[in-house]
Amino acid sequence: MTIASGLQALANGRRLQILDWLKDPTTHFRPQVDGDLVTDGVCAQLIAAKLGVSQPTLSAHMKILVHAGLVRPKRIKQWTFYKRDETRIRELKREITARV
Repeated sequence: MTIASGLQALANGRRLQILDWLKDPTTHFRPQVDGDLVTDGVCAQLIAAKLGVSQPTLSAHMKILVHAGLVRPKRIKQWTFYKRDETRIRELKREITARV
């Protein structure tokens, strides 16, 4: 998880939108059958539907966000849930600020 991977993740409007929604999941997503929106994260299917993209497209976006360390995946049954990693986001902000 380098500054470059963080910047790559942030360089896409859809990924920025996902990060924004995950900041306040109860406002942006309906309740889930499995997993708590805040504790466990948001199901990938809900994110894909809200973003208006296919599951494979969402998977590509989430892979970049996970690689950058900005979100954490969690498996529950057959579903993947995503939650922001606030510590890593703060670290990335500090790294970017230090280089500017």
